[in-house]
Amino acid sequence: MAVITETSLRAMHKSGIPNPFLLEKGDKLTPAAADFLKGRGIEVKSSEEHLQPAVQSQPERYIPVGVSNRHVHLSPEDVEALFGPGYQLTPLRELSQPGQFACQETVTIVGPKGSIHGVRILGPARGATQVEISRTDGFQLGVHAPVRMSGDIEGTPGLVLVTAKGSRILEKGVIVAKRHVHMSEAEAQEYQVQDGDSLILETTGERPIIYPDVVVRVNPRFALDFHVDLDEGNAANLKTGDRVKVIGKNGQLYTRQGR
Repeated sequence: MAVITETSLRAMHKSGIPNPFLLEKGDKLTPAAADFLKGRGIEVKSSEEHLQPAVQSQPERYIPVGVSNRHVHLSPEDVEALFGPGYQLTPLRELSQPGQFACQETVTIVGPKGSIHGVRILGPARGATQVEISRTDGFQLGVHAPVRMSGDIEGTPGLVLVTAKGSRILEKGVIVAKRHVHMSEAEAQEYQVQDGDSLILETTGERPIIYPDVVVRVNPRFALDFHVDLDEGNAANLKTGDRVKVIGKNGQLYTRQGR
């Protein structure tokens, strides 16, 4: 249960307040917050009300969870700027997605208000540098990062990357990653979804939480995984290796689930 105030809504304003604004079960909206939303034409709905009536029946399915801490993806040019000409990132351990790995190398990320040391680099190098942080990290750094899908970095803030061998000023590339599910083409066929669809997922712990709009990303190289950042994972008491239940898609709840 959360008490939503006008102050908390104003803090969300830069990154965009969703319309409709969804209240989870037990959430309370103060009168000033209600007036704030009404004055901006933002409708308030309960999360249950927002979900459309169920129309389908599906077998019971689960998806493994991957909780992502802050990390950095570097372009080849920025690898060299931070570590030297011709430098190659050093794999430390494999990640859940085939071909991707955590690197031995780390960087310090520096924002207007603070810095965070030892931020892990993920490999291999990719086309554009991207820094993925949580909302909590943003407060520490003084960076108002928007919630975006990976790769969607136009109009995002930047910061400074620092290592013992160099530094790099980023003009853009800092995001809070939108929760999403990775699937191979075969898995997408099994779950009857396409790239860009959304799933409705429910946690299975003592305090269940429903995620009503988890974006599906389909690629032949992907493996089944539900990705949330550390803030969302902690809020739902999730850890890597847990499972979430699929209870609907594209805003529609399944009518029943059976094995």
